[in-house]
Amino acid sequence: MKLAEGVTFAGAALDRAAHLRGNAAQLDRAIAELGAETILMWRGKPLVYAGALAPLVRLRPDHPVLAGTRRILLGREGGTGPLILVHDISHWVPEGQDTGTLNSFLDPSEQRHPALPETFIFAELRRIMTLLTPRDAELAATARGLFGWHDSHGFCACCGAPSDISMAGWQRRCPVCAAPHFPRTDPVVIMLITHGNSALLGRSPGWPEGMYSLLAGFVEPGETIEAAVRREVHEETAIKVGEVGYLASQPWPFPASLMMGCYGTALGRDITVDPTEIEDAVWVTREDMMEAFAGRHAFLAPARRGAIAQFLLSNWLADRLD
Repeated sequence: MKLAEGVTFAGAALDRAAHLRGNAAQLDRAIAELGAETILMWRGKPLVYAGALAPLVRLRPDHPVLAGTRRILLGREGGTGPLILVHDISHWVPEGQDTGTLNSFLDPSEQRHPALPETFIFAELRRIMTLLTPRDAELAATARGLFGWHDSHGFCACCGAPSDISMAGWQRRCPVCAAPHFPRTDPVVIMLITHGNSALLGRSPGWPEGMYSLLAGFVEPGETIEAAVRREVHEETAIKVGEVGYLASQPWPFPASLMMGCYGTALGRDITVDPTEIEDAVWVTREDMMEAFAGRHAFLAPARRGAIAQFLLSNWLADRLD
């Protein structure tokens, strides 16, 4: 697919400067010589400028708000620019924080740190992802994915001892048995299944009213991408799929997935929903999909911008899948 790298969180080609990860002293020298900027995360939310556009805030690595925080090397700007770091201040508890919406589907809450300007806010990445530049989106997704992994993998999977951050944040190492552990990414297939002029959409329980999306599911051990597409579609809707192919991929750090976008040709249209898998599934024609994208459909909400499902559907409507 020619436009594959136009999907959100992909295509910025950050120089990740992996050669600097293994030596902390060398990294510190590089920071001093090349200069560095850091972005800031709080409970998975990046620090951005408030407003219609939301570029990431970049701080000096010696900013007082960073004292005592965890640091990860993300890479180098443009291969010749300063190093880009990320710090996490999830230990900070905002005064009067209402936790009711935190980490919800589209968390609307914003947090302001008292040591930073009022125009700096922590905002839910899923809500602002389409407002970011490709580079900022890649940095934010990488940062969220890495800190999420560290937060959920604090103990050695081999012996159970608490593990330590190493390799500038790209590894954890056990101080007891020396086992190394690396960031986890879960492969997920998400598929544009078509039959004639229609595409197959489904919805999960608890989604906002009118929200439907492409079917998706985790790839299981010992399974190919093609087999996962056919299995997931059949499990959820009882529809058999013939030809399957790859279209595009998207890092999706909610919490740690790689969405592998595929197409598939259905061998029939009769849907039998498995209620343990999804709540509903429907065939939607191109004409109805265009009405939904325009916000004029009777029950179908517009596809969520920034997600690979919307990317695949919009390219299907425009006949740009090849």
